[in-house]
Amino acid sequence: MTSTQAEIDRSLLGTLSVLAWIGDPAEGHDLPYLLAYSLGDGPEGREASEKAVEALLREIGLSVGDKVLDATRNPSSCQVQVLVEGDQIALTLPGLNAACTAPPEWVDAVDDSGEVYFLFGTRAWPEAVPGRPVTAEMLQAYAGDEAVLTASAHCVLRVMRLQK
Repeated sequence: MTSTQAEIDRSLLGTLSVLAWIGDPAEGHDLPYLLAYSLGDGPEGREASEKAVEALLREIGLSVGDKVLDATRNPSSCQVQVLVEGDQIALTLPGLNAACTAPPEWVDAVDDSGEVYFLFGTRAWPEAVPGRPVTAEMLQAYAGDEAVLTASAHCVLRVMRLQK
């Protein structure tokens, strides 16, 4: 195996979490967002978790920074998939899966557009533990932080649905 083919040790990532949100549709902010992040609780600590996320993003071809990959035009350009069934979201990356429940307005926005704006933050977010509520202030403090945004991968993805 060459170094470009070597896979990272995914256990270093720690807990991978996913959060879905949407702005205020009444204010014209009806874009559905999906955020993936690590809690930074990997076996070698937060810094190693953050480096593992960066390595994972490189491995799957996502760049970190302000460039937005539009995978709706070329789905094979991105190895990330989002499947929505009802209010359940399944995020799939090579060797990783995560899931979350979406708010109704998020599902409505996805139904309308068929797309989601996906961010994968390299900075750990240990305060956003699955099963505990994330307040609007907490979300703004993390996802609205310029340092977090510039240290994230950004892409627009088509949302897949189960065929009936």
